[in-house]
Amino acid sequence: MDIIQLLSDSIANQIAAGEVVQRPASVVKELMENAIDAHAKHIQLIIKEAGKTLIQVIDDGSGMSNTDARMCFERHATSKIRESGDLFAIKTMGFRGEALASIAAVAQVELKTKCAEDELATSIRIEGSEFKSQDFVQGPTGTNFIVKNLFFNVPARRNFLKSNPVEMKHIIEEFQRVALAHPEIKFSLYHNDIEIYNLPESKLSKRIIDTLDKNYRDQLATCQEDTPLIKISGYVGKPQLAAKRRGDQYFFVNHRFIKSSYLNHAVTSAFEATIAQGTHPFYVIFMEIDPSHIDINIHPTKTEIKFDDEKAIYAILRSAVKQAIGVYNLTPTIDFESDINFGNITPPPALKSTKFDFNTSSSISNFESRPKFEKDPLQTDNRDNWQKVFEGLPNRRDHETEDSENQQVIFGSKANKLAETSRLPIDGKEINAIQIHQRYILTQVKSGIMLIDQLYAHERIFYEKYLKEINTQPGVSQQLLFPKTVTLSPIDYEVSFEIIDMIRMIGFNVEEFGQNTYLINGVPIEYMDEDEAVAFKGIIEQYRINENQKDTKEALSKTLAKRAANKSQKTLNKEEISNLINKLFETSMPSINPEGKSTMKILDLSQIGALISN
Repeated sequence: MDIIQLLSDSIANQIAAGEVVQRPASVVKELMENAIDAHAKHIQLIIKEAGKTLIQVIDDGSGMSNTDARMCFERHATSKIRESGDLFAIKTMGFRGEALASIAAVAQVELKTKCAEDELATSIRIEGSEFKSQDFVQGPTGTNFIVKNLFFNVPARRNFLKSNPVEMKHIIEEFQRVALAHPEIKFSLYHNDIEIYNLPESKLSKRIIDTLDKNYRDQLATCQEDTPLIKISGYVGKPQLAAKRRGDQYFFVNHRFIKSSYLNHAVTSAFEATIAQGTHPFYVIFMEIDPSHIDINIHPTKTEIKFDDEKAIYAILRSAVKQAIGVYNLTPTIDFESDINFGNITPPPALKSTKFDFNTSSSISNFESRPKFEKDPLQTDNRDNWQKVFEGLPNRRDHETEDSENQQVIFGSKANKLAETSRLPIDGKEINAIQIHQRYILTQVKSGIMLIDQLYAHERIFYEKYLKEINTQPGVSQQLLFPKTVTLSPIDYEVSFEIIDMIRMIGFNVEEFGQNTYLINGVPIEYMDEDEAVAFKGIIEQYRINENQKDTKEALSKTLAKRAANKSQKTLNKEEISNLINKLFETSMPSINPEGKSTMKILDLSQIGALISN
């Protein structure tokens, strides 16, 4: 009746693969880290079909002997650990001894490797943990690792993989992390025989701009702190480089990429009031610390670690970043070919406050009629219900003055003059309405007053407009007299493939035009007053904030709506206010924006009285 038995090596390896090999990017990470541990000076990554059919890593490192080449595929086989004490003195990338066994359990693997002292290289083939062959062949010193048809024997796992653009985006992210951690190594990346990256050996500052964005060249501030506990070096982005999208934040502890919300808080708190709320600073920060003060053996992917004195690390890091952004406007232009020269740092001046200008021009006059989604039971003309809110209001047209249309109202002095401001017709009814600080609309209703959030109202209106165009009714495109090119970062270019057809549906006439580049031939009418390339890049970057949502169409519609609504934050005349309210009431859900935030608030007379009396 005994029921407990040992798992076969094949099943055990597949279980381990469930932790180690989550997607093609996981294989890329493990193989590139092995190449680094082999002291390679040049590492090539070759990908086909986003890693689903081929992942190949070629390095010029130390290679392996014939015996080691066979042993490396055994579970818990490692050259890094000899005794338990070694776990607290790890300075290499890999050490668990599970990666190659896990990869070989779910793919078709070919390994060619040679040590400098050997005449011939060793070639090994394994498929789904099943050993196929081992031979001696001609080959250079180093290792050539080929992984074909990932999850070929686990179709359920393969079905969970995302589209090629999504998987390739994750591969590029892993490549970037490794490349940033080791600027002293030459890296190259090819996808479907197209060169994505060719990074020569360089200093960190140049590696950052070559890997991430050329525009970072003049936006980097050096960050350095040297204490007995920890040494900090690297760069933070100047405050104006802060973005709404997370992602361009990199911590490296002993050259190992890690994620830490705790340390991220130390950096963001150092920026304090120098960046806008809801934005995230850019940083590439290296921390060197004695391995005895950290534990990296707490997560299968080794992206999380523990410090034995987190509070001290937090304080030192925050101080280093605060000093870096305090002196950024006195720092000379960085020499991208030389080492960082920290020298004598001039005392920081008072930080200048940032003024944000939302007064951009736009109009909602080009709105199409509201969308009619047949599946949505809420699709009725909401004005039939909302007009009841305005019943009983007197007609004030006879008292209307021309000067009242563009008045800017300050509550303290003019809130008691509502009757003298703009009047808006709604189904024959007229109401009093004023705009407050280019953000809110205040209107009189039957029971009291209604306060409308102008930004959220525009988001709801634009969201339903774009969702309709993407689903059923393409937007109008205005052709450009002179087509314009736009070059994206490698990650943004991969992301664009997810949504490019939908972007075309809203009125962008674009076509692929070389590596990471599109040619823009036409744009939607509402984008005619913008730089076409900037607008296109802005859509991609904003989409990445919403990209984790399940419905891609909704995510893109939210992206476009937010961007269009931000452009519409301006002084509105009477006709524009009327358009805004009417269009809002025509939407399916006028009371909330696409993210569920309230677009309006009604205060009845009793609430107003209570506010005044209190």
